[in-house]
Amino acid sequence: MSRKATPPYDNACVESFFATLKKEYIYRFVFRTKAEAIEAIDFYIQFYNRKRMHSTLGYASPIEYEKAYEQAHRQDAKKNLTTSA
Repeated sequence: MSRKATPPYDNACVESFFATLKKEYIYRFVFRTKAEAIEAIDFYIQFYNRKRMHSTLGYASPIEYEKAYEQAHRQDAKKNLTTSA
């Protein structure tokens, strides 16, 4: 038996990523082999996470955004430790 259908918004982030992958990369090339396609998709995933700017992240890459987020929360944690003592 198949899994019960779920509303499309359950996986909105994943659906958005795959739509972007197809539009920006997959549909622009012809891959001769499965290995070639896998290598190309791996390249795009690296680009997407490290270089591609995302408007929802303030035009930062996910890696840049995550670093800034961690740094800000580390500073907040230090403030909380010093003020609670």
